[in-house]
Amino acid sequence: MDLFSEAFDLFAKKWALLTSGSMDDFNTMTIGWGALGTLWGKSVVTVYVKPARYTHGFMDRNDLFTVSFYSDEYKKDMGTLGKYSGRDTDKIAMTSLTPVEAAGGVSFKEAEVTLVARKIYSQDLDTAKMPEEVVRKTYSDEAPHTMYVGEIVEIIRK
Repeated sequence: MDLFSEAFDLFAKKWALLTSGSMDDFNTMTIGWGALGTLWGKSVVTVYVKPARYTHGFMDRNDLFTVSFYSDEYKKDMGTLGKYSGRDTDKIAMTSLTPVEAAGGVSFKEAEVTLVARKIYSQDLDTAKMPEEVVRKTYSDEAPHTMYVGEIVEIIRK
């Protein structure tokens, strides 16, 4: 595998967990959309969250968030965290993952890599600027995602 294939696979094939809040009050969700890059001279991670998701409020209220990546043995846990809402149930208890403090944010002990990011920008996506087929397929019955850009302030490796 080359560097570019691996970078694209991080979100599209391996998935990731987006976590926001503090150890006392946080939520996490599985994400398959995201990007790594540079903006304003900073290394950044960009994630997308629909307003209907419980995590959206945590992202709006908190300055820090984490994006963490896992080996394939945790794929079932990732599925569980994507299927259930933290608003309705203790979905972490349904997994084998262990929450841990991560440079002021929250991640999980089992993560291979955790990106700790400080939110530097957010904006709701504008359906008027999207291809019609994307709007029809993705946003026919829900508000569009909010894009959050975070400066990566720490990278924690297992």
